[in-house]
Amino acid sequence: MTGLPAGAGAGRTVPGISLVLVAYAWFSFVDASAKWLVIWGYPVIQLAFMRYFAHFIISGTRIMRGGVCWKCFHTRHPVLVVLRGACLLCATVCNFLALKYIPLTLTSTILFSAPIIVCLLSGVLLDEQVGRWRWLAVALGFAGVIIAIRPFNDDFHWAALVSFLGAVCFSLYLILTRRLSGHASPDTMQFYVGLIGCLTLLPIAVAQWQAPESVFHGLLLVGLGVFAWAGHEFLTRAYGYADASVLAPYTYSFMIYLTLWSIVLFDELPDGWTILGATTIVLSGLIIWFRENRVRLLHRSRQAI
Repeated sequence: MTGLPAGAGAGRTVPGISLVLVAYAWFSFVDASAKWLVIWGYPVIQLAFMRYFAHFIISGTRIMRGGVCWKCFHTRHPVLVVLRGACLLCATVCNFLALKYIPLTLTSTILFSAPIIVCLLSGVLLDEQVGRWRWLAVALGFAGVIIAIRPFNDDFHWAALVSFLGAVCFSLYLILTRRLSGHASPDTMQFYVGLIGCLTLLPIAVAQWQAPESVFHGLLLVGLGVFAWAGHEFLTRAYGYADASVLAPYTYSFMIYLTLWSIVLFDELPDGWTILGATTIVLSGLIIWFRENRVRLLHRSRQAI
């Protein structure tokens, strides 16, 4: 996702923050709808397919609004673009499968280990230097994941590991997005995300297809893709108003949204271990954000001298 150059959003942070909050509200609709539908017995692959089908239709319409031409679909990095789409697809399927068995509050907590995993992998995959503060944040973040998952507790469920695999896949998606930033347009990457998801899941979705039991269920099935696309669209626009360093802390609103959905729709309250794990993960993420923001500001001040 790309926006204005660094600093171009100065003085317009309020619209940027507002858009981020709305974006993660859309994303919370996806998870809450998926959990609702999977509880009603709809196959996970069908739900994942519908999430990508609507996304594909919307992104395809947008990319071809100026006419159909090869340039609309061309990318200089086809392997990375396809791999990026495959990583997000894997993350989606893992997340939807985990939602069938464990609470929204736990899946969201595990998902937010993604920035910690990105920090861990950035030294290898992005050739970025990882200092001692980042290593401390990584260790703290994984401690939070273990606290939330409780692998040695009687309450442990294997779906928590599936959710963590989804977080790893999402981390790779974020790293590839960073690698492709400036080399592939957001519309092109959005289109291939939808295309890869549709083509991969179509055969299984057709074989497992279950007709909607009501108009409401049908609307939720279509909404999975619409909500996801809307979330990405609002998030992209948010970065046009403010720097990522300003917006990063507000991504944790996703946890709040899912906690509210969990209570209202499924009568599930987060237990003490989940809250402790989530707090630890958020703290580690904020340490990374604080250090990156400080380094960025120091770099800018040196350039200004």
